[in-house]
Amino acid sequence: MPLILHSYWRATAPYRVRIGLNLKGLPYEYAPVNLLKAEQNDEAYADLNRQELLPALDTGDGHVLTQSLAILEWMDEVHPEPPLLPKDRYDRATVRAMAAIVACDIHPLNNLRIQKQLSALGVDDAGRTLWTQRWINDGFRALEPMVARHGRGFAFGDTPTLADCLLIPQVYSAERYAVDLAPYPAIRAVADTCAGHPAFADAHPDKQPDAQPS
Repeated sequence: MPLILHSYWRATAPYRVRIGLNLKGLPYEYAPVNLLKAEQNDEAYADLNRQELLPALDTGDGHVLTQSLAILEWMDEVHPEPPLLPKDRYDRATVRAMAAIVACDIHPLNNLRIQKQLSALGVDDAGRTLWTQRWINDGFRALEPMVARHGRGFAFGDTPTLADCLLIPQVYSAERYAVDLAPYPAIRAVADTCAGHPAFADAHPDKQPDAQPS
């Protein structure tokens, strides 16, 4: 049975998983879930993911995985080549820390649920943009010296890792919200490298079957 990825073209969490699947060379079926139409709240999808969030990965053997970091680490265990984590335990911890800055400290404060709640509280478009920019900048200020220290083309070393799977979608989000990336030359250099890599290019939101005109 094929892998089935429940995804939305512009959401950054499934974007991470698309990159991982591509890096591993794993074919998958794309099952679109339109977040703007609240299709994630439909009963059929809620049965797959009780959080009613994206992504969900149907592994084809009776299991459905949720949470992008858990999916990526499962992928690395089941399909270890090419690895998404370094061999050295301290290097692995560093890569996981880089990924967690995005997954735990940036993205949860800026995703669609938070944007809707801010709007419900009366925060206007300009205020929501400033909110989003603030948390992306906080995370990128922490990531920039880590990438500058450990990166050699990619965020950690000279091959893609879990850190790149998380970083590149967050750069995409930063650009959407007009974050000034000039203070982050190491991050920008990684983004440029990844833009030329087929696994990242094919995972880009604009390449997805449910993509909408910007």
